[in-house]
Amino acid sequence: METKEIDFKGFKMSGFVMLLLFFMLLCLCGISFIWHIESPVLNIVYRIVALLGILCAIIMSRGFMMLEPNEARAMVFFGKYVGTFKETGYFWVNPFLTAKKVSLRARNLDVAPIKVNDKIGNPILIGLVLVWKLKDCYKALFEIDSQTMAQAGAPQAGVSVAGRMAAFENFVKVQSDAALRQVAGLYAYDTSELKMTETTLRSDGEEVNEILVQKLNERLAMAGMEVIEARINYLAYAPEIAAVMLRRQQASAIITAREKIVEGAVSMVKMALNKLSEEEIVELDEDKKAAMVSNLLVVLCADEAAQPVLNTGTLNQ
Repeated sequence: METKEIDFKGFKMSGFVMLLLFFMLLCLCGISFIWHIESPVLNIVYRIVALLGILCAIIMSRGFMMLEPNEARAMVFFGKYVGTFKETGYFWVNPFLTAKKVSLRARNLDVAPIKVNDKIGNPILIGLVLVWKLKDCYKALFEIDSQTMAQAGAPQAGVSVAGRMAAFENFVKVQSDAALRQVAGLYAYDTSELKMTETTLRSDGEEVNEILVQKLNERLAMAGMEVIEARINYLAYAPEIAAVMLRRQQASAIITAREKIVEGAVSMVKMALNKLSEEEIVELDEDKKAAMVSNLLVVLCADEAAQPVLNTGTLNQ
């Protein structure tokens, strides 16, 4: 998205130099104010000049500003945006400029779990944690109504840096809630009712996180904000179906385990029959083989240990 942010190109100078000139002006004003000469007219003129100098010093004092790393100030001259000041240090600029200070540092946001429906309609609880930062000061300050939101949050304190950043964070929170609902509705919770190749919230976390970052950046681009990282940090079925889904998962796990046990048992029975046949230990007809297979499968697939029964007869009985 196109940006209207520009770098500040107006007049600026070192704040330390201007601070020295500021104190010199105050000293001259003080001397002019207390200096007494014989001419009454000149005394009045000196005092008027001293008062004007003090007034100028008061106005000049509004031009001092200091910026730390990853901070910025949007410069506005009587309502007109003239650029964004990002140079760190102590400076003096035109005192009639209004400097709206914001922070460009990365910030965390932990979105509490919300209830949504997944792709197949199951109600789930899903939470999100993300890292975001301010990328475009112009959009953040002038494309969305962040100043009104900041005043509504703390009207007694006015629009401060903390108020603006809190307003930005609230905007990110609302948009992240909407993006999370959108992404959660695109995928199922797990693969129990889908093809194994389909993406799910539980098994394909990295892919889902990438889609989530993309959706968030699309929503926050208009506000000049950027999501660096977003991850689903909480995922569970809603309480009303959690017990049922737990039983279904347990049944699925039991079936899978049984399939593995039967597969192994059949392999072992086949190996036993082949060994008996190859080494000619005993000759078995089809009925005896069927009985042996049945007994071995019962022993190998049973949940409890089999009780041995000693056969005192012969194989022909």
